[in-house]
Amino acid sequence: MALPDILTRGLRLPVIGAPLFIVSHPALTLAQCRAGVVGAFPALNARPESQLDAWLAEITETLAAERTARPEAPPAPFAVNQIVHRSNTRLEKDLALCIKYRVPVVISSLGAVPEVNAAVHSYGGIVLHDVINDRHARSAIAKGADGLIAVAAGAGGHAGFWSPFALVQEIRAWFDGPLALSGAIATGGAILGAEAMGADLAYIGSPFIATTEARASAGYKEMIVASGAADILTTRAVTGISGNYLRPSIVAAGLDPDALPDREAAAMDFAAADGGGAKAWKDIWGAGQGIGAVRAIVPAASLIARLAEEYATAKMRIAAPTAR
Repeated sequence: MALPDILTRGLRLPVIGAPLFIVSHPALTLAQCRAGVVGAFPALNARPESQLDAWLAEITETLAAERTARPEAPPAPFAVNQIVHRSNTRLEKDLALCIKYRVPVVISSLGAVPEVNAAVHSYGGIVLHDVINDRHARSAIAKGADGLIAVAAGAGGHAGFWSPFALVQEIRAWFDGPLALSGAIATGGAILGAEAMGADLAYIGSPFIATTEARASAGYKEMIVASGAADILTTRAVTGISGNYLRPSIVAAGLDPDALPDREAAAMDFAAADGGGAKAWKDIWGAGQGIGAVRAIVPAASLIARLAEEYATAKMRIAAPTAR
């Protein structure tokens, strides 16, 4: 099934820039869209609540002006992530602002709710729901989501447990709609690999933390550059849901990464500024296993250009006759 037009306008690389809690904001989102990938941010990153109205106005007006000025090379669309979790007391108001600004793509997480999907459909938007297994995928589509983000093992932040091969093949056995794949994708070759498996788009987060536009501390960006897969720890201790975090940041926060307390999912609280504890996200930094490919802090456009070059090279390598 071809991707809906709303996802392809201005798309120069089959990539969604994953919405990064705390880190993503208009500067990064706009840089991603201008470079030809879907830019995204979590609604909860706008604090206080009133800031979301200003952010959406800035993004929609800027992109509309650039589409008019550059019809031959328009920017890609943008997406807003809505956390559909009982502790997110802002959901109704934040969703109303998505309707007001006709946000083209809404990424729903931590709960598939028909009313959210219906609200986005009311103005012609689409909903992509992130899932970590086939059961969740079937439930999301049954409740009206238009597409899926398959979050596989190795993804940053709240991660899945399944191999990307297993997750994509089980979903594609019954679903032919829009499908993005998340999990340690940090090179152009990995983007092509996601497509070869059956995904339409790659969902890339951690490499964008180490960009000049990202709203991350210098220490966070530098730790991304300095780290690799061996530095990623999977734990429920941060929010109550299994996630991947930078081990050195846990140590820097004064905790023993090998003796972290268990935490129940019920403890997660997105009404709090940190989403789950005094040190969650702000001091304990999420990242995926693909960060070994990140070697410098660069503008988002430079990162995307590198991915595009690698993607083209990977395509040529696959198309070339095998040496015998």
